[in-house]
Amino acid sequence: MTNMPSGSRRYLALFFPYLPAERLVRTAPQPPDAPLVFVEKIRGALRIAHIDAAAQAAGLAVGMPLANARARVPELLTVAHDPIADHAWLDRLALGCNRYTPLVALDAPDGLILDIAGAEHLFGDEAGLVADAEMRLARLGMSVRHAFGPTADAARALARYQTRPAPDEAAAVRRLPVAALELAPEATTALVRAGLKSIGDLAGRPMANIAARFGGDATTALRRILGDAPSPLDPRIALPPIAVERRFAEPLGSTAHATKVLAELAAEAIEELGERGKGGRHFRATFFRSDGLARSIDVETGHPTRDAGLVMRLFAERMDSLTDPLDPGFGFDMIRFAVPRLDPLGATQLKLEGGEVRKSIEDGAMNELVDRMTTRLGRRRVQRLRAEDTHIPEQAQLALPAITAPPPMPWPAPEPGEPPARPFHLFDPPQPIEVIAEVPDGPPHRFRWRRAMHAVRRYEGPERIAAEWWRRRDNAGLTRDYYRVEDAQGRRFWLFRHGLYDEKPDPRWYIHGLFA
Repeated sequence: MTNMPSGSRRYLALFFPYLPAERLVRTAPQPPDAPLVFVEKIRGALRIAHIDAAAQAAGLAVGMPLANARARVPELLTVAHDPIADHAWLDRLALGCNRYTPLVALDAPDGLILDIAGAEHLFGDEAGLVADAEMRLARLGMSVRHAFGPTADAARALARYQTRPAPDEAAAVRRLPVAALELAPEATTALVRAGLKSIGDLAGRPMANIAARFGGDATTALRRILGDAPSPLDPRIALPPIAVERRFAEPLGSTAHATKVLAELAAEAIEELGERGKGGRHFRATFFRSDGLARSIDVETGHPTRDAGLVMRLFAERMDSLTDPLDPGFGFDMIRFAVPRLDPLGATQLKLEGGEVRKSIEDGAMNELVDRMTTRLGRRRVQRLRAEDTHIPEQAQLALPAITAPPPMPWPAPEPGEPPARPFHLFDPPQPIEVIAEVPDGPPHRFRWRRAMHAVRRYEGPERIAAEWWRRRDNAGLTRDYYRVEDAQGRRFWLFRHGLYDEKPDPRWYIHGLFA
């Protein structure tokens, strides 16, 4: 089970200096034979956004105009910068690093930060952990620089601004250039001109003087990198309340075998749920491949459950509906089963006559059907209508995902023997019509809808519905006068005039629904 380690925190920062280029080369049929740069348009001019190792060796740098780069390297290869694809690849790398710790944060656009407190014992020590990470990243073709630190900001700065890991982290932080604070360019230039070229130079000055001369951001960044101020980590995935995992000396090359192991892990997690008196609403299975990549599959249930069979059926539904099937690659060397969301689930007392038993069985079957349909089709495609406490017709019901919809409210029912006050079919939006009335603010006498004229034989109304002024800041909104009308052919409509004559000089008429 998950167990948050106590004591001081330890952080590992991973910096990928050539992430866009290595992401592109990984999927390219053959590596480029010339320096490669990624360009983007800034203020009407093309500038370099990222470079590869060959371009850096040729003297090119980020921010350089493309025209100057081509003049220096005529055979230069250029690709449009794609930050979305880069972020997606960084996210996949972060998921793979979840094998070391569940607390992994994205350091976009080209880095990761891991909270490894208590995790290094699985690999002997910190050196063993980072060696395993570098080995797996190398299989993916990724160049990486790393650094450890007592705070996330310190580890990040050391990974990005020092040339090689140092045994004394505190001294190494003080040797870093002031650029490691990553302040605005003007502030960094001002610090250098004042003779404060390193973090140590700046740390020797009174904080009040630094804030007065260079701004509060400089003191905040300095205190965080020195560990004098909190440096919180925002994990990519929140730490789940329950998680179980299994590692394998020999990777599993079969998805069927991995599914059997997942069922065993699910049974362990369900047992823990029972001990806590809880039920799971969200379950996540993560399959870690030996090449460093990972794949997560999530399922949800509409009600808390401790039924391992139901959970595994949902995972089977989800795996069958994947457009990109689960691929073991060179094998899975670790599988983790987590329960991110728990809800109370106590024992149920059933009546002796069996009425509650039948109701419980029926409700359980319906809930399982909703869960399976949502898992296969998607949570937004299986919806449940919920009544709302409002007199605005089109807002009287909401379509919510059935798996997360709150408990239903009672639907308003007509009086016995009375016709329904609302039609069975509403137009969204209401359709405009042309109305002839005997008096301006009177009921409709005739109306034209869809090029057909309808003579009103009977009507009932008006039912006046004012705007919900308490929900509108400007207290605006027109009043509606609704009429239930029947034409000469016996067809029944629901019409309304949008606005009173003292609110609007020429109110428009609309048809909002049809009665059966």
